[in-house]
Amino acid sequence: MNPSLSLRSTSSFSPPLAPAPPSLSASRLPSHVCLSKWKRSVGRSDLVVRNALSGREHKADGSPSSPNNIFSLEAIGAEYGEGFETFRMDGPLKVDVDYLNNKLQQCFLQRIRHAMKPDEAFGLIFSWDNVVADSHSLKMAAWRQLASEEGKELPNSEHMQRNMLRLSADHVLAKVLFWSREETEIERLKSRLSELYYENLQNLDVPVKGLKEWLDAVYTAGIPCAVVSCLDRRYMVDALDRMGLKKYFQSIVTEEDGMESIAHRFLSAAVKLDRKPSKCVVFEDDPRGITAAHNCTMMAVALIGAHPAYELVQADLAVAKYSELSVINLRRLFGPKETKFMDLQKKIMDKSPPKRKLRVDTI
Repeated sequence: MNPSLSLRSTSSFSPPLAPAPPSLSASRLPSHVCLSKWKRSVGRSDLVVRNALSGREHKADGSPSSPNNIFSLEAIGAEYGEGFETFRMDGPLKVDVDYLNNKLQQCFLQRIRHAMKPDEAFGLIFSWDNVVADSHSLKMAAWRQLASEEGKELPNSEHMQRNMLRLSADHVLAKVLFWSREETEIERLKSRLSELYYENLQNLDVPVKGLKEWLDAVYTAGIPCAVVSCLDRRYMVDALDRMGLKKYFQSIVTEEDGMESIAHRFLSAAVKLDRKPSKCVVFEDDPRGITAAHNCTMMAVALIGAHPAYELVQADLAVAKYSELSVINLRRLFGPKETKFMDLQKKIMDKSPPKRKLRVDTI
């Protein structure tokens, strides 16, 4: 990959919005910053980041030959503002949350445009799992097919099935289902599980209920959107095309972008949308994703369903379905916070001088 490639070059498509913002380029960022070269911050140099455009090996049917992060527990990332580290000729360059909030400031023309159309100043980032598509059904179908092929039985307990969806495949195979403890056998089962997921993904053509209507409203308001996932890019684009959602997303972040955590994907999406992280809203259904969004100084809207409402209390806004949302909700997220009942308040002390005591002089 050419190291001089701009930050938004990894986006596979960029359909124009109506109306399109005047400038969504990366001219305000240094041209030598490259997503494919980003690594974790100091102390993580032993981790190798995959090149964003170096294609992974695929089988004859086009599915990835090695398992990815679909059935793994990803790191939250961006703790204490942690970001990426890229290298240039004159030394390393730290690209973290504060750096992006500073570099992605609005230019003069954008400030005028956003003053007239304030909604366009925001950027919306949608997580793939259970926010854009019903990934829980796809994962459970893959587990059932794998159990059928291996001659095993899956537990009918709702608690056990919830653990199968939330925990990593290594942990589930070894300590939940007790199918095997050998590393080679676990890797084989994980690879087959990933293949079954991608096979089921090719039949997906229906998004989450109410999402298309919400994206229509956002598209009309001119708010740029991005979708993030650990899926293979080709499968992601095909799935969005089948669901009729491709035109709504200006950029996507997938496995090929080489991001190492959930927060890193959110930061990558903010860069591609040309919106500073503090002006982005993340749509998530997982408490870990909400934490990652807050670590990136982003707002978080939680979709109740895969997790109950009491597990999503840290979100800035929680809804049961997209029909409960309106564009005005986005403005309120960034508006002044109202005082809540029982919040600690500063008591105003009386600074007036004490009254003089009257004295009666006697002769």
